[in-house]
Amino acid sequence: MQISGFTYHRVPVGDGVELNVAAKGAGTPVVLLHGFPQTHLMWRHVAADLAADHTVLVPDLRGYGDSDKPADTGRTYAKRTMAADVVKVAAAFGHDRFAVVGHDRGALVAVRTGLDHPERVTHLAALDVLPTLDMWDVLHGTTAAIGFHLFLMAQPPGLPEALITAAPDEFFGHFLDAWTQDPTAIPPDVRAEYLRKSQKAIPSIVADYRASATVDVEDDTADQGTKLRMPVAVRQRDWGAVLGFDARGRWAQWADDLDHDTVRCGHFMAEEAPDLVVKTVRDLLTR
Repeated sequence: MQISGFTYHRVPVGDGVELNVAAKGAGTPVVLLHGFPQTHLMWRHVAADLAADHTVLVPDLRGYGDSDKPADTGRTYAKRTMAADVVKVAAAFGHDRFAVVGHDRGALVAVRTGLDHPERVTHLAALDVLPTLDMWDVLHGTTAAIGFHLFLMAQPPGLPEALITAAPDEFFGHFLDAWTQDPTAIPPDVRAEYLRKSQKAIPSIVADYRASATVDVEDDTADQGTKLRMPVAVRQRDWGAVLGFDARGRWAQWADDLDHDTVRCGHFMAEEAPDLVVKTVRDLLTR
């Protein structure tokens, strides 16, 4: 499936890896990075609105959707590697500076892009995620069961891939069902697309999550105390109430110019509340 009105490109990002990228519009560039267990298609509403007056680039992350899925060699799916992909995608369309908006996994890539390439990123928005170190820090006790998949996919290669392969639709479908407050926001054909693409990407999806328990922790630990230098907007469900932490306080450790707010919708807010996300991005771009 494709986002209506967008053109599609295969963009090389190095080491023989190519990303599937949807593009449309003219004006200041905005890169939209999807979450799990989705593809670039999750941005279909937001991207169409922003393309009216911005260049909008919507890639499938490496390992997801129709992008290449190289075998993991340790840092293949590090957020640092994926952040470098984002810079190369923007450059392929002639942009040295760009705004980046990420949801879930894509938000972790967006944060790493902002930390590693502050001269490239003009604005940064993150939807419903905490930075990696904070994510692991707040998961404790029985409430951590909500993040069981983080611990499952952090295990060494073999077991998580085998377990997920045994029941892929049940595994990926669980999140699409449990994390939304509006089932109509992800229609049956889109849901089926997410399940098809995820089933074909189990090793790379697991590698992405495994990186967040290994090399991403190393990189973020080394960068503790470093602040994102661009304006940052964060929209989250009220995970702090569920898990017992100060979400805004956590984000403030990483960003001084921070607009943080909790929202009343499910996890997949770009599909459940696209108008809210569009307003967030447009307001951010004026800062």
